[in-house]
Amino acid sequence: MTVAESLTDDERMTLKAAAFGAVFLVSSAEPGLLSMVKESFAASDAFAGSTGLVNAVLTTGDLPRLGQGTPDEVEREALPALRRAVEILRAKAPGELDNYRDTVVTAALRTAGAAEGVDAPEAAALSKVRSALGRGD
Repeated sequence: MTVAESLTDDERMTLKAAAFGAVFLVSSAEPGLLSMVKESFAASDAFAGSTGLVNAVLTTGDLPRLGQGTPDEVEREALPALRRAVEILRAKAPGELDNYRDTVVTAALRTAGAAEGVDAPEAAALSKVRSALGRGD
């Protein structure tokens, strides 16, 4: 059984929802239609460029269903999902944890910088994403 096969469908969806939620959190920090389009492409490129289990989880299957709320509502959904994703990987695929963290942070950074650079609300969202992933960098 491969590491990917050892994850349940729910665990795979948690990893995916958490990653997409992190991007959505950063994107919703500074809303705008044109910005959102640029940001979604930036995040997609980061996910597509990932490797191993992370790539298999983030680039296949159904898209996660994310809440369509205020930035605060998005935060209340995304940050616990990120913490849960870290727990899942620590337990079932510890060798993929840094890969997952790096991919999510890269996607969030690219999202923040995709439209006119990183502003204060996006920087604050990035900080929260890093913290939820257990990364202070």
